[in-house]
This record gives sequence, structure tokens and C-alpha cells, in this order.
Amino acid sequence: MKVLVIGGGAREHALCHALSLDPDVTALHCAPGNAGIAEVATLHAVDAQDGAAVAALATGLGAGLVVVGPEAPLVAGVADAVREAGIPVFGPSAEAARLEGSKAFAKEVMASAGVPTARSYVCTTAEEIDAALDAFGPPYVVKDDGLAAGKGVVVTPDAEAAREHARTCGRVVIEEFLDGPEVSLFAVTDGRHVVPLQPAQDFKRAYDGDEGPNTGGMGAYSPLPWADPKLVEEIEQTVLRPTVDELRRRGTPFSGLLYAGLALTSRGVRVIEFNARFGDPETQAVLARLRTPLSGLLHAAATGRLAEFPPLRWADGAAVTVVVAAHGYPAAPRTGDPVEGLDAVAAQDAPHAYVLHAGTKRDADGRIVSAGGRVLSVTATGDDLTTARERAYEAVGRLHLEGSHHRRDIAARAALDAAASEGRADTSADEAV
Repeated sequence: MKVLVIGGGAREHALCHALSLDPDVTALHCAPGNAGIAEVATLHAVDAQDGAAVAALATGLGAGLVVVGPEAPLVAGVADAVREAGIPVFGPSAEAARLEGSKAFAKEVMASAGVPTARSYVCTTAEEIDAALDAFGPPYVVKDDGLAAGKGVVVTPDAEAAREHARTCGRVVIEEFLDGPEVSLFAVTDGRHVVPLQPAQDFKRAYDGDEGPNTGGMGAYSPLPWADPKLVEEIEQTVLRPTVDELRRRGTPFSGLLYAGLALTSRGVRVIEFNARFGDPETQAVLARLRTPLSGLLHAAATGRLAEFPPLRWADGAAVTVVVAAHGYPAAPRTGDPVEGLDAVAAQDAPHAYVLHAGTKRDADGRIVSAGGRVLSVTATGDDLTTARERAYEAVGRLHLEGSHHRRDIAARAALDAAASEGRADTSADEAV
């Protein structure tokens, strides 16, 4: 099967990496891709948000499956254009992708489906904003209603900072702060059937100890040794299936990847947000352990045949992903800096650790240079979290990007707690690497 992946970030590199190892994939293409994806797929200079151009490319290639990675093309209706061309596509319609494209719409769907989430207000005026902030009190959670490239959410104890962000958004959702650990759970769905993947936890703040501003994600790990074994089943029954059923009832079935960002609060599971696609950096950690060939799973969802698909197979152990960000990220990332050490990781750390590109490109001299805020992510696997994170940080140490930064505590607490529960005295997981 020929597969075309749309997008050019670390999420798409992770998808292409998994698909490149799939024996059922005879040819792999990506548009527009990045410098790392070029090593495993043929790149095409097509605008990812131009549905007609993407459909024409897929038709010309004879693609048997198109996978739309980022949220903006989904909200723009790229999946609709590919479906109209008669090609199986993994990704929801523009109408169903409103689940991510509009936080107010997502709240409306959850209310209709009885899905537990934070209490909230949708505000369009300064008076409504002030009233909502007063109603909830600090810490304030303020979300731009629409897509904002990962910069639309502010969580702050500062009322004036919350107010300032809200007034720049136009339409805004202000909600109560949810306590408790956060969990990400992906589910593949064909609009009727739901197949959850394994849960992950990501790290949104820029710096160690959950300090600094929110980012698109600085690292992740999977599975979650501390989670209740029945957690995935609970989320499937109370969140995923009711949401999929509600969208089908509305006549806009959701087919693709439903991503639930959740808080395990003192009152139970609550939805923080929905995304309509694989999330970065959780995708890197989750797919690293998936042993079921990816193309068959995505094609079954795209063609409405998930009910026939066999149970997923997973590798034992754990996976950890660490993001390497550019100087100045997230406020003002610097671009154009050479990335060095990629060959060293490939030579010394494979197959247990590997680099996935996000914001990279080749310059006029053929060098791989930074081209975005989150430049690279390193994913490593191991028999347990301690081993996986040690391998990840060893690989990160072989890379050099001038002025870059990364968190040194990804999965540290979880690894330490898991080791303690198994009666091991290893405390290295709690040390900065």
C-alpha cells in the first residue's frame, strides 16, 4: 500500500518512522515533510492546507491511504477533499474536527454527551470575561476558542495576565482549574467503533519542575505505571464512546484519531481538551511501543472496518521522549542554527534511541538547521522507565544545537516511584541528567 502523510513536524516523523517499518507499506510519501522525514519518505512541496492540491497529489501517487497529521489542515477540510476523491483518509471531516477547532463547540458536545469536564463560560465581551474570572478565582484557565498553534491557553494565578490574554482572543473559554495529574489518551475510531491506545503523560511547562510558560510539550512517557489498570476502560466508557456516539448522532461522525487530554481530579476523570489528531510529543512515546502494523490500523479506521481489526499488540517496557527546543523558545525561538550529532545518535544509540525531527530544514550548504521552536525530539525504549529515560538522555547528550534547552526531569518521578515499588534502590531517575 502506498501511504501519503500530510504535515512536517515530529508527530508526522513519528508516523512516518512507524510506517517505514510496516511490511505492508510499499511506498511512503510526505507533504511537505522535514529534513528528518526525507530519510524515510519521498517529500512533496504541497501546501498541507490546500485540500485540492493534497487530493490531486494523492490521486497522482495512487495512494491507498492518506494520513492527515496536523490540526489546521483537518479544520480546513483537507480530509474532506481527499474523501471526495475516493481515497481512504485517516482524519476527521472539517465539521467533526471542530471538536478541536472550537473549544466552545467541544464543551457543547460534552454537555450533550454527558462527558465530565471543567465548568466553563464562553465569553465575547470584557464584562463577561471579568465575571467569569471572578466566578472561578485563581489559578485562572483561559483558552482561545479557536486554533492558536499551541499558544492559546494561559494558566496563571495573575488575574491581570488572564484578563489580558482573554481580551486578545476575541471569543474565549474561561474554565475552572482542574487539580490532579494529567493523562493523554489516544483512540482510533471509524465513527462507530473505538480502539484506545496506551496512555501517556506529557510535560507542558518549558522548564524543570513544571516551571515557566506553557509550550506545545517538552517530553512524554508511556505507559503510566502509577495509573489504575482500569483507567483506559473507564475513559473509553465515560469519555471516548459517548463523544463518538454524540458526533454520529449529530450527523457528523468522527473518523480518525480522537485525543483526550484528561485530569484525574479528586472528583474523578475530567476532560481538559479534545484534539482531532495525534499529539506531539505523546505520539513519539506511544508509537515506539506499538507492535501492530500501523498502516492496517489506520486503514481500518478510514474504511469503517475497525470492528474486524484484531486486538493491538504492544512491546513490553516503556518509552520516553525528550524535546530539544531552540534558543528563545517558546517566546521567540531562534532559527537557522546547525544541528550536530545526529550521526552519533544513529551510530551509538539505535535501535533503542532515535531522533525525530520537528522544526528542521536543510540550508543552502546542505546542513540540517533549526527551523522552528521545538527542533527535535529523542525517543528511547527500555525494559522500564529508568532504562528508557537513561537512554533518551544519553542520546540527547550527543546532540548539539547552539543555545538550545531541554527539560531534564521527563519521567523522573514516575521512574523513581516505579523503581521504589519494585523494591529497587536505584535512584538515578531522580537526578538531573
